[in-house]
Amino acid sequence: MGEVRDLPEALAEPVARVRAGWMSLLFFANIALWLGIYAPIQVLLPKQAELLDAANKEAVFSLVTGIGAVVALIANPAVGLLSDRTCSARGRRHPWTAAGAAVAAAGLLVLAFAPNVAVMVLGWCLVQAGLNGMLAMLVSAIADRVPVPQRAQVGGLVGIAQMLGTVLGAVVVVVMLDLAGLPLGYAVCAAIVLAGAAAFVLRTPDARLPVAFRPSARTRDVLANLWISPRRHPDFAWAWGCHFMINLGNAFGTLYLLFFLKDAVHYEDPDTGLLIMMGLYGAALIVGALIAGHFSDKTGRRKPYVLAASAVMAIAALLLVVWQNWTAALAASPLLGVGYGAYMAVALAMLTQVLPTAQDRAKDLGVINIANSLPQVVAPMLTAPILAYLGGYPSLFAASALSTVIAAVLVTRVKGVS
Repeated sequence: MGEVRDLPEALAEPVARVRAGWMSLLFFANIALWLGIYAPIQVLLPKQAELLDAANKEAVFSLVTGIGAVVALIANPAVGLLSDRTCSARGRRHPWTAAGAAVAAAGLLVLAFAPNVAVMVLGWCLVQAGLNGMLAMLVSAIADRVPVPQRAQVGGLVGIAQMLGTVLGAVVVVVMLDLAGLPLGYAVCAAIVLAGAAAFVLRTPDARLPVAFRPSARTRDVLANLWISPRRHPDFAWAWGCHFMINLGNAFGTLYLLFFLKDAVHYEDPDTGLLIMMGLYGAALIVGALIAGHFSDKTGRRKPYVLAASAVMAIAALLLVVWQNWTAALAASPLLGVGYGAYMAVALAMLTQVLPTAQDRAKDLGVINIANSLPQVVAPMLTAPILAYLGGYPSLFAASALSTVIAAVLVTRVKGVS
């Protein structure tokens, strides 16, 4: 017990409930972050791919997002590991949040004027590196600051922020495209990312890590520390697998929606159709996140909500397996939203409860965040052959449903969380 009392604030388990002001700033920062990721993925990158090479737009889009996702895989745990060893007077997370936002904004501006696919890849890699570093810090803030009985509530707000960032991003860039084309869309995204990061960094506390508690910085120790043994930490491994499969299913179901509306549904205005679908998705996500977050914290249980969310998301995907029409798209959107919202609320709470050590929170959460980024590598690699050779969009949405069912099976193996 003496060691626990002697831990510095940066490593101690949080017990004081966070207030509305802190949650609001985290909420805004997450909106900015997810807008910076999904506005390009949903609208700007597909449009740019089509402008640069209309005949091979799907291949260009897959190439850009796939390479960017590889960068995200590296950036997330790497920035987390560096922040765990940062003893700055300004804290160990905030300097990296600010740096990540700056790198991402620079990448968005590179994209704004990319004359070819190679520069487009470079710009998106900068965006992914910066925003995934920022993501590692914002997720770490939950483990650093939020007590366990409040984490599903905060996780629900983060899920809502992700949705709002996605929806607002689509609205903003569609409006900007109508006004001035791709450059203005990318520039507005960059400004919003910087504003969200600045507000959180400048107006929230970040505990300083005393030098005496800094983990070893020897290269061999650092590299060894990146590995988290599934045998020693099985709950971490099963929870990671669940998170990966949920995000893989979500990637299968959402990455190609614009092309789905255009090429399979033949909707006359796919941009507007996407906005309608995202609006329904977003409203349902808010409901799912708030309800699941409230009752999960109240009961202290996580797994039943993950199981229910997985089932609802699988049903949404199966609707689009059977019917590729506008009516089915309208029905599937809110189902996917309520399921993903419920999952996101509970997932962050569950994932922060299976972390191996407080000293490596950001690095471990960075490893978990690979489960967010890796599907962006795997999904484009698998989607192209699925669409071309394995049955088209029905098979793609079947893969989405199967992924979420596997996630439900994996979460049942987590023993340390009820």
